Amino acid sequence: MGLLDELGYTVKPANAVQRVTQRIASSRPGAWTFQRTLYPMDKALFRISKGRTTVPGLLAGLPVIMLTTTGAKSGRSRTMPLLGIPLDGALAVIGSNYGQQHTPGWVYNLEADPAASVGYRDRTVAVVARRASDEGADRAFDLAADVYPGYAKYRERADHRVIRVFVLEPAD
Repeated sequence: MGLLDELGYTVKPANAVQRVTQRIASSRPGAWTFQRTLYPMDKALFRISKGRTTVPGLLAGLPVIMLTTTGAKSGRSRTMPLLGIPLDGALAVIGSNYGQQHTPGWVYNLEADPAASVGYRDRTVAVVARRASDEGADRAFDLAADVYPGYAKYRERADHRVIRVFVLEPAD
């Protein structure tokens, strides 16, 4: 049984309004705004809805997971809402940080300790992250375009750095 099955993870096509929201979110000003405001709103909505919905899920039709890692410096549990990309029964997560200048902290956390957990709706699964090869990362970006076309713009804007991609698989 793969991670997608264990989580009951599905990707549904976005409606017309959600596609407009995706276009706004992938623009430079939209990405800048969402990168700074989305996390607190998303965390609150996720908690209030008991894991049933997230802001990107509601507004943009995006299937968001909650990735919990161990802080590389602090050792504390850190949970981030991320878009999961289905990849051969597993999930890929892309460290694009909305195409912003810096690599997101969760990337460093996974590099320091690949043990994590993924929450989706009412399910949580312990996972192990492995860094995708260059070919695997390119494949994840190709598949991500079907879920959220903004990744291509993020990759273009962040061309000054390597955007790390991780594949999440159930822990044994």
